[in-house]
Amino acid sequence: MVLYGSGGSLVKPVIFSVQPVETRFFGWRIVAAGFTVLFVVYGIQFSFGTFVGDVVDDTGWSENQLQLIFAIYIGLYSALSAVSGWLTDRMGPRPVVAVGALLLTSGYLLWATANSMIIVAIGMAIVAPLGMSCSWVPCNATVVRWFVVRRGFATAIATTGGSLANILVPPIAAVLVSAYGWRLAILIMSITGGLCMLLSSVVLERDPESIGQIPDGLSATGIHAAPDLSDGMTPAEAWRNSNYWKIFGMYALTFVAVFVPFVHGVQYAQSLGASLQTASTVISAIGIGGLIGRLVIGPISDRIGRKNSVVLALLIETLAFLAMAAANNLWMLYPAVAAFGFAYGGGVVVFPPLVADLFGRAYAGAIVGRIFATSGTMAAIGPYAAQLLKDAFGNYRWALILSGLANGLALLLATQLPRMPRRS
Repeated sequence: MVLYGSGGSLVKPVIFSVQPVETRFFGWRIVAAGFTVLFVVYGIQFSFGTFVGDVVDDTGWSENQLQLIFAIYIGLYSALSAVSGWLTDRMGPRPVVAVGALLLTSGYLLWATANSMIIVAIGMAIVAPLGMSCSWVPCNATVVRWFVVRRGFATAIATTGGSLANILVPPIAAVLVSAYGWRLAILIMSITGGLCMLLSSVVLERDPESIGQIPDGLSATGIHAAPDLSDGMTPAEAWRNSNYWKIFGMYALTFVAVFVPFVHGVQYAQSLGASLQTASTVISAIGIGGLIGRLVIGPISDRIGRKNSVVLALLIETLAFLAMAAANNLWMLYPAVAAFGFAYGGGVVVFPPLVADLFGRAYAGAIVGRIFATSGTMAAIGPYAAQLLKDAFGNYRWALILSGLANGLALLLATQLPRMPRRS
């Protein structure tokens, strides 16, 4: 089998057989650890909307200021992902994720014990983003280094942790807030999540070659082939490649809108007449859709290609935002947010494999981190802009319509990506 790089040049293959190696393949432990880390960090993050109402009622703090702090949190952890991805390539994911666990927990603990907005800002706009940046990029960059043939499937399993957290954690957070108040709820969730993240970091290994194994758990002779680590583009080479900028533009446009339903979904559902506990299930509906989307589009991308998969996801996401804007009751909102979750989950799960397919495994952490850092910071704009539009117009309709238009533009960029050969 002959493989070609993104520029058409021959890539040196490593030949694999379908026979398992004698040592049990470690890759699925990497997937399980990534799943756990993403479950706890996104479970806490996507419970933010559940906490906000009680925080405002209890303290009298401005909701706009809390939303601004959360926007800074999103922007900073996205930007810092360039650093965490680079550190993952150099040091391996274990120390990066372990330090992230300590920082993320510390940031949330500062919020839970704060008696002023200044302390909240220090915890949630400085300390917590440092920790959060050590989760998504390090985990996904590590998974794509461990898999080639089943890259989409493995990434799908790992990233379902975030979607499953959307299903389970916000209702749990609502129960904890009702029973113990928002401060104790955040304390319980942040300490539990931090411990799980810290324990998961122990399992993470940088790549199969570092412990004498082969990607996908195959032996070193036979008919299968994958690029060697030495064949990957450097971040500087990827930077000069037009496909890098297509991916950047595509994800920048979709990320600018992606947190709007997560942050404002509970309040939007309440504006349609739902109670807090019922409204929190909107986030769970997004999680159910995301779980299905990751498990469907991730494995399918191994068969139909990353380009076709991301085009499909962005088309559905565009239509889902417009359907949310048109909803006038909870039962119209549920299928729209579930479709959004499906598309968002599917589009995000394709991102690391798409980068690894185009630019190689060697510097996957740094390249994924750079793109996520620059395009992901756009996600900080959406929730705060949506709050301003809601204040101006009295509802979320325009915020959702503009989110749909941004995704439509991302869809056009996705159609310009090259077709890549499927992995056998």
